Amino acid sequence: MKSTRFYNHVIMASLLLITLISGCKSDSTGPEIDPDAPVIFSMSPMNEEDNVVRNKIVDIVFDQAMNPTTINNSTITLRQGSTNINGSVEYSGTTAKFIPANVLDAQKDYTVKVSTGVKSSTGVSLANDNEWGFTTGGTSELLEAVDLGTAGNYVVLARTAINNTPTSTFTGDLGLSPMAESFITGFTQTSSTGFSTSDQVSGRIYASDMSAPTPANLTTAVENMISAYDNAEGRSDPDFIDLHSGEINGKTLSPGLYNWTESVLISGTVTFSGSENDVWILQVTDNITMRNDLNMTLSGGAQAKNIFWQVGGNISLGSNSHFEGIILLMNGITMNTGASINGRVFTRAGAIFNANTVTEPD
Repeated sequence: MKSTRFYNHVIMASLLLITLISGCKSDSTGPEIDPDAPVIFSMSPMNEEDNVVRNKIVDIVFDQAMNPTTINNSTITLRQGSTNINGSVEYSGTTAKFIPANVLDAQKDYTVKVSTGVKSSTGVSLANDNEWGFTTGGTSELLEAVDLGTAGNYVVLARTAINNTPTSTFTGDLGLSPMAESFITGFTQTSSTGFSTSDQVSGRIYASDMSAPTPANLTTAVENMISAYDNAEGRSDPDFIDLHSGEINGKTLSPGLYNWTESVLISGTVTFSGSENDVWILQVTDNITMRNDLNMTLSGGAQAKNIFWQVGGNISLGSNSHFEGIILLMNGITMNTGASINGRVFTRAGAIFNANTVTEPD
């Protein structure tokens, strides 16, 4: 089998032949191409690629081992127009990476440049500067919030059970359907017509076996909850895919559509930074786990009512942690001792609370 270098030599020879045929002078005094010059074997994103995710890391694969000291922010750059993008450069094997310091803007053109300052391990430079461009995807417009319908009348809405270890505090109404009131535990309830009350709930408790019109109202609310989940899950063309490989500790999240094809681990403070009208939709295929004693915070006017977590698995919130946003959950949620949430909990399964604080957003 012929080596890659042989094919590089063939390609270079062909380019020289084309140059001669096109009318260039055969006695040109221009620099000759060193047959040992390294070549960019592949790149990602590719030239003129569009709809590139906004958390993209630029990969550059060379045809041979390179001198790592020549691969840096001076020789490999990324720019939007004439503005250089801050980032770090890494090299391993034959692959260089440009890692932007921040997520890229939506629907913008970017240019990658690899200069002749890049050299092989034997000290031979690239024959020419290499430049190529790509366009990010996502949307520069505001996302449309997920319509909760009548599910938005509840701070907790579940289908199979609501289990509570006192003493918790709920601000807003609780609903359970199709299961009966007996599957709501851990509350001292006072019955009334169509609902009950509890000193742990600043609102009312509803279950499917209570007096009309409660059963019908709950059926509609659960249908709306499922529709909201489906709407969030069905949003396409995400701005960010598998951001930080699912470990979003200590990160600031800008508005947009996020998609993780794996579980998400929260092991540090997460900040949502945006205006009061900005929307976040976070699609998580599997589970969310939040460590103990951690917080989510809102910055710049961001509101919990505009943060939607669509989760295909389970959620576990660590003791004394704090969570922000509307949870649209396929399976169950467990809030460990002292955990709190500013948002809503909607689950197609059950919810387990343990001396928690759950507050519906303004």
